Amino acid sequence: MGYRVILTARADSDLEEVVRFLAGKNPAAARRLGHALLDDALSLTQLPRRGMGVPERAEYRRILHRPWFLIYYRINEQSRLIEVVRIWDARQDPSGLTLD
Repeated sequence: MGYRVILTARADSDLEEVVRFLAGKNPAAARRLGHALLDDALSLTQLPRRGMGVPERAEYRRILHRPWFLIYYRINEQSRLIEVVRIWDARQDPSGLTLD
């Protein structure tokens, strides 16, 4: 049995921000990117450990959506739940990234 994936309010806000920004330039590309990021996050239901660990935060993992987006998540094995906590544009200043 697979895992269930949820997006935190912050991750949902991140996704909305990314799509809104790109939509101002190219609405079709914004829709494609939004769907692709969501598909990547939801694909964790089958392979939750495929992401690399976050060295400074052992409870978190991340996957890369090329070329610039990182999807940060944590796994609750007991409830078989994957919580996507951030969808981060790696071109941003990394000091702004918080995972809690």
